Amino acid sequence: MIKVSVCVVTYNHEKFVAKMLDSILMQQTTFDFEIIVGDDFSKDNTRAILTEYQQRFPDKIRLLLHPKNMGQNGKFNALATFAAAKGEYIAQFDGDDYLLVPDKLQKQVEMMDANPHYSASFHNAWVIYDDNAAPPHLVNWINKKEFTVDDLIGEDELCFIATSSLMFRTEDFAQNPDPEWTNLSTSGDIPRNIMLATRGPIGYIDEVMSVYRKQRGGASFADNHYGKDFLFNRIEMYSNIDKELKYKYHDRLTKNIATYYYKMLFSREYGETYWPRVKYAVKYLSMAEPSPERKKEVIRDFIIPPFFMKFYSFFALNLYNLKSKLSGQS
Repeated sequence: MIKVSVCVVTYNHEKFVAKMLDSILMQQTTFDFEIIVGDDFSKDNTRAILTEYQQRFPDKIRLLLHPKNMGQNGKFNALATFAAAKGEYIAQFDGDDYLLVPDKLQKQVEMMDANPHYSASFHNAWVIYDDNAAPPHLVNWINKKEFTVDDLIGEDELCFIATSSLMFRTEDFAQNPDPEWTNLSTSGDIPRNIMLATRGPIGYIDEVMSVYRKQRGGASFADNHYGKDFLFNRIEMYSNIDKELKYKYHDRLTKNIATYYYKMLFSREYGETYWPRVKYAVKYLSMAEPSPERKKEVIRDFIIPPFFMKFYSFFALNLYNLKSKLSGQS
């Protein structure tokens, strides 16, 4: 009987996949576990490395080598690996992450077995940047033991669960598949974690047991947070979450969505235009209900026509000069 299916998604991870597999293979457990790797049609040497490991560990590793890229930042690849899982639990993993301790699987299984009402469990992780864009840091600084939907919904985006830290029940996921709208989201983690939390609390182990790697070839950079496609996708995702949760958190989610309309004002596509920015500025103001200072800034910078501002500046300057002249004559 397989207790855990470690479901790994890879795409162009030739530099990292060996370390990732080694860290999973080093796990010490009192139960059997399998490793399922879905490769999303990598263009580098990832598949050759995966094949080599599978030949060395044929009873432990199964490969899903897709004949084409499945799209959506690996979302469909992940779903394919989940569907192939034979274990009681699924531990999800990205091909460029790795584990730090040999008892990660053991500790999470013990938590899930002891708490049958938990829908999932997670632990802390380090974030590292391959290009040294920022120093390493922890994913979160939390100390709660369990989390509900209420903890996952904020006026800003809340991301404190690393992909490589999550474990959930295979049967629960199979019987309660994520809604179809989640497949349209470029983020797999955010809607999945929220949907898991609707089925029961998510337990937390306050230990750093894995590394979340950010590198320019990865999905976190491919999103391009300054592009309209990413921003519209987030707006649609949070709108669908709002509807799915029957508008229980409508006020919070409305302000969350408003932040993406604000970011649209600086997007690559609209950052130098006028009329689109007016529309998104009005959207932001109506949804965010910002402070008077922020409201004044947005109206001045994005709604008042540029020619009016030039005219106003010209008029104000001449009025000032006239007053100075008259004052001097008196």
